[in-house]
Amino acid sequence: MPVFIHATAEVRGQADIWDGTKIWNLAQVRENAKIGTNCTVSKNVYIDADVIIGNNVKIQNNVNVYKGVTIEDDAFLGPSMTFTNDKNPRAVNPNWQITKTLVKKGSSIGANATIVCGITIGEYAMIGAGAVVTKDVAPHMLVVGNPARAIGYVCKCGARVNNASEYCDECNK
Repeated sequence: MPVFIHATAEVRGQADIWDGTKIWNLAQVRENAKIGTNCTVSKNVYIDADVIIGNNVKIQNNVNVYKGVTIEDDAFLGPSMTFTNDKNPRAVNPNWQITKTLVKKGSSIGANATIVCGITIGEYAMIGAGAVVTKDVAPHMLVVGNPARAIGYVCKCGARVNNASEYCDECNK
């Protein structure tokens, strides 16, 4: 399937967008961003320069993905969630440096969550709506709150389980 770019989206020519990806209205994709196959970039999404997004990633409305963020395959970014990339934000800082963030395969980030830069979100982890994540999240961990804290585990299918080694009642994995 070809790439679809809505007429109101702004996509720089230097962006690398793969087959089957859809970029919807008012989205902005900056130069040298890389977006894999079969992704959805919804309304009013901002993808900064040099961002890397894997395959089958779903990005809901009003999400901000800033330079320094890498999102692996099969991740979900809920409506209005945002990333940061500056540990010590100031309007003017001659020594400003980007602090990188990694979202691993299959992770889900809920609506209005904030991901503070410099962390890794593990495979198939789930971030609750409105959470403020300030430290690494282990694979399959479920975190909620401000600051985000672990309250359990989720299966690859997304169902809650009691511990990381337990079989899932939903998918039996």
